[in-house]
Amino acid sequence: MDSNLVLIVITTYFGLLFVISWLTSRKVTDETFFTGDRQSPWFLVAFGMIGASLSGVTFISVPGEVGNTNFYYFQVVLGYTLGYLVIAKVLLPLYYRLNLVSIYAFLEDRFGFWSYKTGAFFFILSRTLGSSMRVFLVAGVLQLILFDQWGIPFWVSVLITVSLIWLYTHKGGIKTVVWTDTLQTFFMLSAVGVSIYLVSKDLGIAGFTDMISEVSLDPRSDIFDWDWRSNTNFFKQFASGAFITIVMTGLDQDMMQKNLTCKNLGEAQKNMFWFTIILVFVNLFFLALGVLLYLYVEANGIQIPLRSDDLYPMLATQNFSAFAGIIFVLGITAAAYSSADSTLTALTTSFCYDFLEIEKNYERARQTRIRKTVHLAFTALMFLVILVFRWINDQSVINAVFIIAGYTYGPLLGLYAFGLFTQWKVKDKWVPYLALSAPIIAFVIDKNSEVLLGGYKFGFEILILNGLLMFVGLFLIREK
Repeated sequence: MDSNLVLIVITTYFGLLFVISWLTSRKVTDETFFTGDRQSPWFLVAFGMIGASLSGVTFISVPGEVGNTNFYYFQVVLGYTLGYLVIAKVLLPLYYRLNLVSIYAFLEDRFGFWSYKTGAFFFILSRTLGSSMRVFLVAGVLQLILFDQWGIPFWVSVLITVSLIWLYTHKGGIKTVVWTDTLQTFFMLSAVGVSIYLVSKDLGIAGFTDMISEVSLDPRSDIFDWDWRSNTNFFKQFASGAFITIVMTGLDQDMMQKNLTCKNLGEAQKNMFWFTIILVFVNLFFLALGVLLYLYVEANGIQIPLRSDDLYPMLATQNFSAFAGIIFVLGITAAAYSSADSTLTALTTSFCYDFLEIEKNYERARQTRIRKTVHLAFTALMFLVILVFRWINDQSVINAVFIIAGYTYGPLLGLYAFGLFTQWKVKDKWVPYLALSAPIIAFVIDKNSEVLLGGYKFGFEILILNGLLMFVGLFLIREK
């Protein structure tokens, strides 16, 4: 792939983001940075959240994973729908009623100081690791197809990348992110659509109906797994999808901050409804693309890479046309940075409100300086974490980081479930110790589950066990 062409495309892409940033950040106040003045059109938020929900990891991994686990991932997606229903009907009304900027303020009202800080800390930890990892994976692809050919070292390319994200978000904040996510979602979905079209055409598939028929006849399009001992059993996957959605969207400041920019609760719920429908079909198209990619390598005698994650990038950059390769680069860039830009804004918001209590402790002139300093500090932290991942350079350790990030949502799940569905108070000072203990106990059970539970293997549902342990712990330290 021509590195000059890739550079032109990426430069143009970021140029569009800066234009949007300039248009949306005029007359911006600190409140606008954190809340968008609560004037975002619901349909814009719904469309933009697609890009924020699907990261660069999803963009690469889901199509490749079809060769290993068929369409079983769609069982998780079906569970998403139940999770989004709970968010729309339970969590959004709560957040709007309390008029929250940081959603973790609910924990202070419900339990106390230490519960509040614990919830915010686990969000910051998980999002910092997760988003840095997503940017790292995409930075590796861009390094391979672009920066290596220019002789630019990895740390310089990453510094440029995170600096660009900081530049177009540091002033407008969430108001800018709502609009840039819309553009990035468009590029990401366009990449999937163009890839499906071009691969289908190369395989001699005449039209959309024939493509659907070809995919559905392939054994890799099998959706349901009914083996109760399997990690991909339907009931495990469906329940996991529902709970993953509740914690990684409904209890996540990054995702909820966009929803809270809508004008009122009704529009936020409308946004969630349409976003859910679109997300289901988008994931289905990612899976269909996976089948087509495997049909493509089989038809052309191409050796399948050892890692399924490498399949789509390899074909796009080495076997497809230059146009298809450029579309892939745009898609993966959009998928990664739509997650990273909103994460920086959400981390800044959480730290300023949950730890510095910026509105209570500082006058307005100083609030702006503090907010900008925090935003820059989290940008630097993301840069350093990415370099640590590069230094480790061990795929098994990287996978472990993702697992650890998933464990951090368990305490949040237990805290919110106990707060919403019981009326008990708890001994607040013990909550941080419980939040550390629950994931550790869940990890020990997971590693010994086949012996303890007669061959049972945990999958994504380890999150449910983690949250349950936290819930039980809170019950034990309740105030009588």
